[in-house]
Amino acid sequence: MKSTVRNVVTGLTVFCMILVSLGVRAARTKQQARDHVKAGFLYVGDAATSYTANFIRAENSLKTEFGDQVETVSLANVSEANSETALRTLAEEGCDIIFATSYGFGEAAKKVAFEYPDIQFCQATCDNANTEPVLDNYHTFMGEIYEGRYVTGVIAGLKLRELVKSGIISEEEAVVGYVAAFPFAEVISGYTAFFLGVRSIMPEAVMRVRYSGTWSEYAVEYQLANQLIDEGCVIISQHSDTIGPAVACEEAREKGRTVYHVGYNQSMTTVAPSASLTSSRINWVPYVTGAVRAVMQNEKIEDSVPGDVHGNDIGAGFEADWVQIVEINESIAAKGSTQIAESLIEQFRNGEIEVFKGSYTGVNPSDPADTIDLSEGYQENALSSAPRFCYVLDDVIKVE
Repeated sequence: MKSTVRNVVTGLTVFCMILVSLGVRAARTKQQARDHVKAGFLYVGDAATSYTANFIRAENSLKTEFGDQVETVSLANVSEANSETALRTLAEEGCDIIFATSYGFGEAAKKVAFEYPDIQFCQATCDNANTEPVLDNYHTFMGEIYEGRYVTGVIAGLKLRELVKSGIISEEEAVVGYVAAFPFAEVISGYTAFFLGVRSIMPEAVMRVRYSGTWSEYAVEYQLANQLIDEGCVIISQHSDTIGPAVACEEAREKGRTVYHVGYNQSMTTVAPSASLTSSRINWVPYVTGAVRAVMQNEKIEDSVPGDVHGNDIGAGFEADWVQIVEINESIAAKGSTQIAESLIEQFRNGEIEVFKGSYTGVNPSDPADTIDLSEGYQENALSSAPRFCYVLDDVIKVE
């Protein structure tokens, strides 16, 4: 009997100790939760460039979401060479979390993150969070934009099919042009997804790609778009940041040419009302607001932001509103484009579409010995938020 009583008392004592421990831990966690957070943003451009404007949109959303609880500070037009100094400036200004928004900042951001372990560093579009040294306070993120590229490609394909059926062009004239910045996986993945969207509607289509060697040089992008138009391309799209290609298409239409445009990062109907079919973009708001909320609540970012997590890296597509179709210009888009786009978006949300699949082979331009056969499919973003598809499809895509 004494033994039983002793066991009961011991059990109650342990139970009480556990409750006290949990209470202390809860109180400590509550104390660690922050009433005020300072968020820093490092921009490669400014509001005049659509790429940076989308990040500024996310920065501004913090005021709407958190009010005076969040203070923001930003440095714009920062070059890769000056990024390390700029990151330290933000750190020394007392930022609790810093968003570096250009791939070229990645190396410096990880280096500075090591020096400031109490600050969370979030690097957009990069792929080095899970390489050694892995830091608890260094994270990478990117929207799965290939989904948006594919949907806008379908809209372009619907327009091509309409032009063929109406006798304006022949099937042999279903040629797509693409103004691309650099031969990186991010760019190749994007134009391939776009082209496969086109081909899902117009299987006779082929594509020509021209690299600009710059992300945001209006004159170069404008010139390349005009070259593609002169070569007979009737759809022009882009992975570059200026309105140059859209303006080139609009001017060509004013001269009686048959050509339409698909944009990126922003609606381009204002500058190209008779040419711009649609655009897609990454929506940075869910990640930025989620990451700041995680810091406020003393939680791990990847546990707090909805998305596909890979260690200290996270990304998402339509299902978490990380990818958006900006606008469909129904005055010139093929009939039914909006409804088809909405259906595709829902299918992406349900995981029902496999983009990189078909009777195609491709070659990695950086390593001709590296080839791929898409007959069994390729799942983009399966291992990281940054795109990894880096193969130029044989016969149907011509790169110059």
